[in-house]
Amino acid sequence: MGTLIASGEAIFLLPFVVARIFRPTLLDVLDINNFQLGIAFSVYGIVAMFAYFAGGPLADRYPARRLMTIALVFTGIGGVLFASKPTLNILIFLYGFWGATTILIFWAALIRATREWGGKFSQGRAFGILDGGRGFVTALLASVSVTIFAALLPESIESATIEQRTSALNYIIWIFTGIVFITGLFVWIFIPERKKTEEAPQHPKLAYKGIRAILRRPAIWLQAVIVLCAYVGYKGTDDFSLYAYDALGYDDVEAARIGTISFWMRPFAAIGAGLLADLTKPSYIGILSFAILLLGSILIALGKIPPGSYWFLVVTVSGTSIGIYALRGVYFALFQEAHIPMSLTGSAVGLVSVVGYTPDIFMGPLMGYLIDRSPGALGHQHVFGVLALFAFIGLLSTFAFQKITQKNQ
Repeated sequence: MGTLIASGEAIFLLPFVVARIFRPTLLDVLDINNFQLGIAFSVYGIVAMFAYFAGGPLADRYPARRLMTIALVFTGIGGVLFASKPTLNILIFLYGFWGATTILIFWAALIRATREWGGKFSQGRAFGILDGGRGFVTALLASVSVTIFAALLPESIESATIEQRTSALNYIIWIFTGIVFITGLFVWIFIPERKKTEEAPQHPKLAYKGIRAILRRPAIWLQAVIVLCAYVGYKGTDDFSLYAYDALGYDDVEAARIGTISFWMRPFAAIGAGLLADLTKPSYIGILSFAILLLGSILIALGKIPPGSYWFLVVTVSGTSIGIYALRGVYFALFQEAHIPMSLTGSAVGLVSVVGYTPDIFMGPLMGYLIDRSPGALGHQHVFGVLALFAFIGLLSTFAFQKITQKNQ
């Protein structure tokens, strides 16, 4: 599980964590705007949409150890290109490449390996520990990387030249790239091969039969909507640091620290939600989490956080993050509540992910457009208004999922 945790976060350090923590600096260094970065995210999402669908049967057929190792090695190779200050076109290509390495080869294999680890009665704990552990890894790396980044800049952050900021950011990218390669080695050493006694398709076509079986289950479609709404909230965490920078006047380092606070909520929220899900039901925790996310998003959308109210900002970011990361800790545990056979896990992950992770396609450009169209606080308020809308839809979908699974049981 320790290796699953480390690899599950390391694979996304380069495509997402760099942009989430150091977004203002990244935009300046690459000389791009929010919308252009959103286009790169969108290309990632388009590739990922097809990769989720194909990657599910792939994970049902091949051992997670092999798939995950290959994915980490190729993702790390992309990091070498990322450190070379790519042009916009190369950046867009790079995000498309990462869409294939992180999703087609890696994602469903990670989820299946986690479900196998959790067994029949500890799915909430398994996925809670996975996402909470991933959150702890990211929070630790975020805190360390912000400290290193600050140390590489002049004492007066505002006086840093673009060359100094570029050098500092490249240093962080190289550190993350090294972590990705090392984690790939750990996966090869510590993740066991799948047991021969497991039920697994012996021919690729058999794996795709699982998709047809999954398509007939209404609960899976509702779970896909739940993941979609929760993932919109997760994409909103990309905006915390930029919101502090644009709307509230914090500098690069202070804004990065605000983003890091969100990361530190993840281990506690995800693990706590997973443990509670095993004591009750994942759907109950989902309802509570969407309600928390809805409240936090409304506060920011209505402009209730004035400049200078540091602790109010911290509490709001922390609370909203708890709702977001609690959802991430339980939404794949819903497979057990929906009575999905273990042998169809990869196919179920593929279908749910195709729908659930479509925000990778539209949220980047949408957030960039809203922020660039209305500079300052107003654009960010519009972004969190979108989050509030999806939180409400997710809340209704979770109620519906609960009723359908209870009826089927």
